[in-house]
Amino acid sequence: MNTVLITGCSSGFGVDIARYFLDRDWQVIATMRTPREDVLPTSERLRVLPLDITDPESIQHVVEAAGPIDVLVNNAGFGAASPVELTPMATARELFETNTFGTLAMTQAFVPQFRERGAGVIVNVTSSVTLKALPLVGVYSASKAAVNAFTASLAAEVEPFGVRVRLVLPGRSPETRFGDNARAHMHGMEHEAYAELVTSVLARMRDDSGPLTHSSDVAEAVWRAATDPSSPLRIPAGEDAVAWANAG
Repeated sequence: MNTVLITGCSSGFGVDIARYFLDRDWQVIATMRTPREDVLPTSERLRVLPLDITDPESIQHVVEAAGPIDVLVNNAGFGAASPVELTPMATARELFETNTFGTLAMTQAFVPQFRERGAGVIVNVTSSVTLKALPLVGVYSASKAAVNAFTASLAAEVEPFGVRVRLVLPGRSPETRFGDNARAHMHGMEHEAYAELVTSVLARMRDDSGPLTHSSDVAEAVWRAATDPSSPLRIPAGEDAVAWANAG
C-alpha cells in the first residue's frame, strides 16, 4: 500500500488532499503544527503527526516517525498582502522562512530515501500568482516563485534516479484560510499613496463571481502529479489558474 506525507493539513487544501488519498486507499501521514484529529475522517490508514517546517528538529522527528514514504506533498504555507514598499522585512523573512525555506528543508529531508530507493514523488504546492504580476502580493509571490525555480532544477537533478518532481499551482479559492491569513499580515493598506489601488484590489479579492479554484481541484491536481508519470512539471489547479496558465 502506498504512503503519502502531506504538510499543512490543519485546514484548506491540505485537508482535502488528505481526504482524496484516503478515499483511494492510500496510507496518509497528515502533518500540522498542532495536531487535530477532528479535521480528518477516522481511518486505520491515517496518522497525524506534529510538524513545524521551519524547525529542523521537528522535520527530523517526522522523517524518523514516518519511515519510508512514496510521495511527499509540500502544501504548508501562508499568505500576506501589502505593497512591496510597505512590507516589513520581518514579514518578508517569515514568508520566505515558511513558504520557501520550509519547503526546501522538507524536500532535502526526503530526497535521500527516494534517491537511494530509485523511486518516489515530490509535489510542491505553490500558487498561480506566480504566473502573472499582481499588486499587493509581490513578496508572497516571490516566496512561491522561488519554490517554482528550485523545483524545476530539482526535477532535472533527480530524474536519473527514478524520482519525479511536480508543481501544483492553485488559483484563488474562497474555501481556504488564505484570505484570513493574508489579512493578519496586511501592512500599509491605509497609506494614502496606495489607497485607490488597495480599494480596487480588495474589491476584486472579495468578488467570487468569476472563475475560482476549489479545494477538490487542488486535490485532483496533486493526485495527478503523484500518480501520473506523464503529467507535466507544472499543473495549474482550478479554472482561474488554468486560464492564467494558458494566457501566459
